Amino acid sequence: TSQKVMLLQRYLPLAASLLLGACTLLPSNGARPIFDGETLNGWRVVGGTGQYRVEDGCIVGFGEDIKGNTFLRTEETYGDFELRYQFRFDDRAGNSGLMFRAAQKPAEDGNGTVFGYQCEGDNGHERSWSAGLYDEARRGWLFPRQKGDEKDAKLRAEFTTHGQHLFRWDDWNDFVIRCEGNHIQTWLNGELRVDFVDSDPKHDTRQGFIGLQVHGGQSCAVRWRNLSLREL
Repeated sequence: TSQKVMLLQRYLPLAASLLLGACTLLPSNGARPIFDGETLNGWRVVGGTGQYRVEDGCIVGFGEDIKGNTFLRTEETYGDFELRYQFRFDDRAGNSGLMFRAAQKPAEDGNGTVFGYQCEGDNGHERSWSAGLYDEARRGWLFPRQKGDEKDAKLRAEFTTHGQHLFRWDDWNDFVIRCEGNHIQTWLNGELRVDFVDSDPKHDTRQGFIGLQVHGGQSCAVRWRNLSLREL
């Protein structure tokens, strides 16, 4: 009996430390998955003719000659948050993105225009504006600005060069979006891409759904996985 007590005294602290170490592997910052890895429960398709399926723990958006921008949107809406996800294209170049703080205009068929902020997913070698900030169906490019003076032109060129360096053409890319009030930041593969304060009160959307875009006018397949969100 005394030997058993000694063994317990010796190994209980070790067991406790191992358990504590295992616990630290779990998300400790309050983040939660918004995709369960198996179904599209909590999501629905709006917009064009693109399609979505779950495959190998990923959401796959795909289609041939897609008509209209299509979005797989969350039923829930979110305000201030930090969203992390992984994204990649299949074997074809294309254009996609992730909507956030998004909304939908009313329509008789319930399928009105989706609008709001979008974090770009750009597999084009010429532009390569992945993690740039776009305002879907409203103002267009917020950062970098598509029009402007010589300074804006220089910034666009630098943003393209940086994107070409950062984006993994044949692998998963790590994206982070952080929204707090009117301050929006994005990261691509660990490097800051956008640090933007929206000073336009007419378009400064503070709450909305998240939507995964299959862009119209193309044939492509895009993938998302490990979508987790921490509300701020």
